[in-house]
Amino acid sequence: MRIFIAEDDSILADGRVRSIRQSGYAVNHVKHSVEAGTALSLQPFDLLILDLGLPLMPGLEVLRRLRMRNSQMPVLILTAADSVDERVKGLDLGADDYMAKPFALNEIEARVRALHAARAVARRSSSTVRCRSIRSSASPPSAIR
Repeated sequence: MRIFIAEDDSILADGRVRSIRQSGYAVNHVKHSVEAGTALSLQPFDLLILDLGLPLMPGLEVLRRLRMRNSQMPVLILTAADSVDERVKGLDLGADDYMAKPFALNEIEARVRALHAARAVARRSSSTVRCRSIRSSASPPSAIR
């Protein structure tokens, strides 16, 4: 699983990166929202851990742009902005989970595992129905083989 972290605080990011790598995940990290937007548009990742207080462009704008590209990548917001309004705004824009700082690294790891498991279940349960053509007339439609 490839995890992308967008966090401008180097000390916090280093701790997260080490912790998540020790759990067996591949991790990429950037400090600026512009770098995040570029990387997310060029490479596939399995999860985005997003700080809202990024320089140059707010984290919520990174999230909005990601969802406008129809990306289904799970997003975990980690931020100091912990008001109810901020949490609701982040979730309404498409975040899958939201954690306010300070937090324990083992809780982040647990949430990463939960988001990864939820995505795996969603992939397994999605199904596609295919038919070659449908004939329509006055009577109910019928499939043709």
